[in-house]
Amino acid sequence: MSNADLRRLDREIRATSKKLEAVRRGELWPLNGRERRAMLRAAASGTYRTARGRSASRAETQMESTSSAAEMRLTAELNALHGERQRLITEAARAKAAKKSSGWW
Repeated sequence: MSNADLRRLDREIRATSKKLEAVRRGELWPLNGRERRAMLRAAASGTYRTARGRSASRAETQMESTSSAAEMRLTAELNALHGERQRLITEAARAKAAKKSSGWW
């Protein structure tokens, strides 16, 4: 493990945390292409139905489910990054302990 690997992982963790907070605030920029298209499609259909005087509850439900799916995706990604960081730290500690125990003393 090098410090560069940890710095890279820490940078990815910070970026993913920012994306997760933005999704929770309802922003669209952290969504991937498929999620963004689904949100825009639901917004367009909701606008159309509202303009026709009908309920847009299905569109609202679609937007909420897309948002929660994006939140789950980013949470899983964040957990994987934390796990990878912990694995690198544990691996480095084992290597250091092995090196120390195989010393002259």
